[in-house]
Amino acid sequence: MAESPSSKEFRISDPRTNERIRVPEVRLVGPAGEQIGVVAIQVALRLAQEADLDLVEVAPNSKPPVVKIMDYGKFKYEAAQKAKEARRNQANTILKEVRFRLKIEAHDYTTKLKRAEGFLKAGDKVKAMILFRGREQSRPEQGVRLLRKFAEDVAEFGTVESNPTIDGRNMVMVIAPVKNKSEAKAEQNAARAANKQAAREARTEDAPSE
Repeated sequence: MAESPSSKEFRISDPRTNERIRVPEVRLVGPAGEQIGVVAIQVALRLAQEADLDLVEVAPNSKPPVVKIMDYGKFKYEAAQKAKEARRNQANTILKEVRFRLKIEAHDYTTKLKRAEGFLKAGDKVKAMILFRGREQSRPEQGVRLLRKFAEDVAEFGTVESNPTIDGRNMVMVIAPVKNKSEAKAEQNAARAANKQAAREARTEDAPSE
């Protein structure tokens, strides 16, 4: 049986649930996401109680408000876990630095590009920095062109988080990874497992038959 609101702790930011939803009618969504339609609040409460679940207001500003039948305790737990994971991913993201000279040689540029791609693939941000020397500071547009080219070249793995800006004698731009730390790690683990499986299959095929 779903708990009554008096037996739970509520914060102002929590959605209204069960008898705390004080409107005459609501647009009801079932536990599997099915659209039931506009019903009287008493009907919605009865259906939630019969399903031994909670009635949760998910769109209070709609007319009528949208409510959903769900396990509110499970919903709050999963939301808290997602927030915790997001904070952990954010904390684990490292800002790596790649430095350029304005007149960089093609092979040096390629080397730094590959290094930046590796950082982004691993889920880290990249701070691309151009070091101006002497009169080069009077040609910031050339630095902008180089950094934009760099952003285009790594577009498969990262997106521009902050556009080129002057920082003292330097110009910097930050690229954020397309995939966060946990996604990048999961992908690496999957690739490693696939390689191990392929190696095992290759050894089995090469083994002499009896």
